Amino acid sequence: MSIVPYKTVSRRKRRVLDQSQVVAGALALLDEAGLDELTMRRLAERLGVKAASLYRHVRDKDELLILLADAISAEIPFPTGSGTWREQLTEIAWNVRRGLLAHRDAARVLAATPPFGPRRLRHIEALLKTLRDAGLSSREAARAGYHANNFVTEFAADEARFAAFSAAPGSNRRKVLAQARQAFKSLPRAEYPTLVSMADDLTFDDQDELFRFGVDLLLNGIERLTNQRR
Repeated sequence: MSIVPYKTVSRRKRRVLDQSQVVAGALALLDEAGLDELTMRRLAERLGVKAASLYRHVRDKDELLILLADAISAEIPFPTGSGTWREQLTEIAWNVRRGLLAHRDAARVLAATPPFGPRRLRHIEALLKTLRDAGLSSREAARAGYHANNFVTEFAADEARFAAFSAAPGSNRRKVLAQARQAFKSLPRAEYPTLVSMADDLTFDDQDELFRFGVDLLLNGIERLTNQRR
């Protein structure tokens, strides 16, 4: 019987994590399972550590979500800074929408967290600066920024929800819209004449065009404010 020296006995090495790895793991889990399934326990299992190990790098799940929102924001391009204020705000809106659609439930993450994190704050800074440069007062810029952010974030969240619903077995986007269209048209016309007559328009299937229309509504309102100052 041979005796293995103590110093040659292999020991299981503890995995060394840092905060960036924890956030990257959380982002991967978000894409895979969605926000509702993003728990500290599941994240620990994915990273191959005990849940207690995560708390060396994040205080709690609330802080993890703030860091996750900042990581999502880091992937969103900043506006080029060229063109008119309308062109810059349009670019910001489309960049943010695309960024939020790049990850599952990303819009929900940003909607559920306070606007902290350096990369997320830089996007807010860019938006507010553009609004101020357009000629809005500080109060007007703050309010316009609030509504612009809510519009883009909720639009992306609604797109994601609809995509998930349409992806269910036996369903697809065209089928869901056709069912909704038929439901509107089947309503009692005497009681809901407007809904019945607008059934086709209410189930219009062009998200880019719908988003463009909403952005134009916001920009036209901002332009009205700027014109009042001339």
